[in-house]
Amino acid sequence: MPLLILLRCLTTALPRMRHWLLLLTLSFCPFAMALEAPQGPVVLRVTGDVTHANAGGEAHFDRAMLMALTQRETVTTTPWHDGEVSFSGPLGSALMEAVGVEDGTMRIVALNDYAATAPVQDYFDHPVILAMEVDGKRLRVRDNGPIFIIYPFSEQPDLLNEEIMTRSVWQVKRIDIER
Repeated sequence: MPLLILLRCLTTALPRMRHWLLLLTLSFCPFAMALEAPQGPVVLRVTGDVTHANAGGEAHFDRAMLMALTQRETVTTTPWHDGEVSFSGPLGSALMEAVGVEDGTMRIVALNDYAATAPVQDYFDHPVILAMEVDGKRLRVRDNGPIFIIYPFSEQPDLLNEEIMTRSVWQVKRIDIER
């Protein structure tokens, strides 16, 4: 008998609660969240086929927005530095999640218009970071900043090859997404 009463209450209440359940579900759904507009100078633009945009179909990020994404420190050797260096910045996968991209191809463009192509999957398969600091200091343009794409070369030595090294773009200004 108590089970019948519970079922009757649920079947009566659920149609009225449907609206609230939908609203509650959407409030926790990452795909329903809008990307906030940058408050400071834009340091990175993600263009092309992005799901979450904040500037006319593009996703613009200031430093604070990038620093609010999931961060990682990668201590590694690179062909461009002497000895081990500590890089830190947001995970590439966190950036892709923020703009609503799960697959496709990226064209990573530097300040001098050098560009490299990489699969989006790289950022989900490896803990690639958009380094904004090196050895605890902010990357400046003259230090290959403001953003330097860093793969975990010491953790995954098989990544230390010409194909991956060309994807380690420094002085990044834009990432174009194609799906």
